[in-house]
Amino acid sequence: MMSQTLAVVQDRRGIAIKTQEHWDVMTAEQKMSLYRLQTWGYRLLFVRSSPQGPIAIIAQDKEIATLTAEGELDTDPKIVLRPH
Repeated sequence: MMSQTLAVVQDRRGIAIKTQEHWDVMTAEQKMSLYRLQTWGYRLLFVRSSPQGPIAIIAQDKEIATLTAEGELDTDPKIVLRPH
């Protein structure tokens, strides 16, 4: 599946979250979709909770996309990321 890395992401509260922790809250459908999309250079940035289930925020180069809880890809999401 996803390669084990020591990647760490800062969340908005300033707490470091390992990529593995994001991976762990994804649905099986999201994991399978991301696994296939990694061949095109997509990578997991973070996962956010929503009433419809977890939303995986992914990126390919500088292009942002999302995966719904059902694993559906949205290459034109209506989200804005804060600069780091």
